[in-house]
Amino acid sequence: MKCSSQYFAIRGFSLVELLVVVAIIGILSAVALPAYSGYVQRSKIQEATSTLADQRIKMEQYFQDNRTYLNGAACGVVMPTTTRYFTLTCASPVAAVPNSYVITATGKAAENMGGFVYTVDQNNGRASTFTSLPGWTNSTTCWVSKKGESC
Repeated sequence: MKCSSQYFAIRGFSLVELLVVVAIIGILSAVALPAYSGYVQRSKIQEATSTLADQRIKMEQYFQDNRTYLNGAACGVVMPTTTRYFTLTCASPVAAVPNSYVITATGKAAENMGGFVYTVDQNNGRASTFTSLPGWTNSTTCWVSKKGESC
């Protein structure tokens, strides 16, 4: 039996086929990476908004027991000063006014959240402030969690 060389020829991909595959992968990644980055950023924002909502409830519980939100100059509730993506602060917006507070979550630049600031006050007034973040819209009435979103 004689072996024909056509059955043992090495088969592979041509250069054109490889270039087409590389081009398709490049196009898909150019579309997918920004979308993925947006989803990751939105998930980080949820940390701030859920922590602020939780702290607001604790402040209301403290008020029910003490008839004030503040314990001296500080907020009556001991809160975490930092989370993974945000730093939390609580203060009275007007000095010596025990019936008001503002809790602020400020994004950490090291976690790619620099420029994000979310707040909540005693009236459940929510605000979003974005510094040097193109496409993000500041709001004084809600927490904006998506680029281009408004209330």
